[in-house]
Amino acid sequence: MNRLTYLVASLIFIIASCDSPKKQVMEKTIDEMSAEELIEHAKGIHKRVITLDTHDDIDTKNFTTEMNYTQELTSQVNIPKMEEGGLDVAWFIVYTGQGNLADEGYARAYKNAIDKFDAIHRLCEEFAPNKIELALTSDDVRRISSAGKKVAMIGIENGYPVGLDISRVKEFYDRGGRYMSLAHNGHSQLSDSNTGEKDSVWMHNGLSDLGREVIAEMNKWGIMIDLSHPSKVANIEMMRLSKAPVIASHSAARAMNDVSRNMDDEQLMMLKENGGVIQTVALNSYINSEKHRRYEALVNAVMERVGVEDNFKVRTWDDVGEMEPSEKEAYYKKYSEIKLKAKPIVESEVNPVAFPVNVSDFVDHIDYLVQKIGVRHVGISSDFDGGGGILGWNDASETFNVTHELVKRGYTEEEIGMIWGGNLLRVLDEVQAVAKEIQKEIK
Repeated sequence: MNRLTYLVASLIFIIASCDSPKKQVMEKTIDEMSAEELIEHAKGIHKRVITLDTHDDIDTKNFTTEMNYTQELTSQVNIPKMEEGGLDVAWFIVYTGQGNLADEGYARAYKNAIDKFDAIHRLCEEFAPNKIELALTSDDVRRISSAGKKVAMIGIENGYPVGLDISRVKEFYDRGGRYMSLAHNGHSQLSDSNTGEKDSVWMHNGLSDLGREVIAEMNKWGIMIDLSHPSKVANIEMMRLSKAPVIASHSAARAMNDVSRNMDDEQLMMLKENGGVIQTVALNSYINSEKHRRYEALVNAVMERVGVEDNFKVRTWDDVGEMEPSEKEAYYKKYSEIKLKAKPIVESEVNPVAFPVNVSDFVDHIDYLVQKIGVRHVGISSDFDGGGGILGWNDASETFNVTHELVKRGYTEEEIGMIWGGNLLRVLDEVQAVAKEIQKEIK
């Protein structure tokens, strides 16, 4: 071997030797990783992507000087839990339950909505401006997150507070609202609700004339149209009318679990065509009703046994929904107390024989949706503090577990980034771009 050949061979060997370990690590598949390596790999992804949850309900009692989200409250979402779990963006919800369609009802609904808007602004502007900031655009999200702060955004659940005054759409936009559904549980003045499936009683057979005007107004100002809660007929009409992509802020796949709040394949295919996104919801009864009912029945039996001395009886969601506000508050307080007392018994008696809906069940829905309509149209939501929460992701502190499960399923970092926040922010950008064009045309 001459000197030149030897030097070249030696150089190739050295380069190959130096490259080899790095190449091996880079090309290691998920199946080849140990459990510890997989967790570290997932943690890296979780830290790099923007994690965004589109549905977190609020109680304005947690937005006061004495008690607010800077503290470790019992709420499923607050700043300490967001920090612990690596949840970057929380969409706080201006929710209003459906009431009577009269001036008195509209006035009460509007007052409730403004109270919640104001509460969210207090958190961001008075209580914790160094920890969390309100975002109005996707660029805001990236800027705030890069600065090391948590991000708040505002969604409106139920257009009922609009009343009959369409100018309130612009007002809600100015207050920071960036998505809105036209109905909740019960038909509104704007749209039929999915709850009409129970008795086949409908008010508008889709949208009302005012609802159609509100859709145009939302397109005009840049508020995303939310398909979670309205009826299927209303949703189809909204997708046909909207000049911009729409979202379902907290829904799952009806083909996986047949409940009226989930989206069937016909709606999903229209959503794909529309360019929108479905934010898969981690609410146990929407993910796997049968599994949830079986587990819940055993847990409720334990709770009622523990609550005998207090004459406590577990009530259905429908029963709770019909309670007066003071009665409802008292029930939830007692429910929380009994649940805490019952926890050791549940763990020793129920958990060994039945299983709650968990993160794996949740990601099964994500898998189905990705296969059905493509990864570009799928996102994530929790419905925390509004009924959401599953084993493994029961509050914001456990957010990493979702990323971990996605990594185990073989999703890439790019795909996980899209599902966790990229898709939703892309829709918001497109909605606001459409709004600018509409406003130009008007001028």
